[in-house]
Amino acid sequence: MKLVIGNKNYSSWSLRAWLLLEYYQQNFEEQRIVLFADDMREHMENLCPNYKVPVLLDKGLKVWDSLAICEYVNEQYLENKAWPKDIQKRAHARSISAEMHSSFMSLRHDLPMNCRRTPSALSLSENTLIDIQRMIDIWLNCLIQNKSEGGFLFGEFSIADAMFMPAVSRFNSYCIEVPEQVKTYMQLMLNLPAYKKWQMAAHAEVEVIEEEEV
Repeated sequence: MKLVIGNKNYSSWSLRAWLLLEYYQQNFEEQRIVLFADDMREHMENLCPNYKVPVLLDKGLKVWDSLAICEYVNEQYLENKAWPKDIQKRAHARSISAEMHSSFMSLRHDLPMNCRRTPSALSLSENTLIDIQRMIDIWLNCLIQNKSEGGFLFGEFSIADAMFMPAVSRFNSYCIEVPEQVKTYMQLMLNLPAYKKWQMAAHAEVEVIEEEEV
């Protein structure tokens, strides 16, 4: 498998698919496209059908969009263990993953992912505060229902956690206040070896990008 991704510092959609593959220790290559570069579209030619990242290349197939990639990997390589076994929990996990995929536009706009950002708070719009509260409610609801299990949204790590990882990163970068139970969940996610590997690469990325642009 090869995963085509964007800059690790900024590409939240790339992080979602990458984290799932890395967490489950799948054997894959990565190919990075420098976002915002003048030749970005040229590098995406013949790789990314919609000129967006990420894209998974596997056995002659192209799978694009983070959620579609996660579903494909889950079916083909993970024996469906990346969704909860229980049908009600699985339906819930899919629902919140789809909501993450399609919603929270104000949060995305006002709090862009930036793994290198020194954490500090910003003045937030009303719509962003509404998005933040909705996300906290989603997390709390899941954590309360599954509090005796593994610490993730549905006990064990799932696609839902991968989908929300960029939001966890954003909450950390912008010092969003959260309830103690959500704070514990965020620390669990931020301390994942897979995420730490991504974050280290994001910090090292600056010099690489500058070298490529010279």
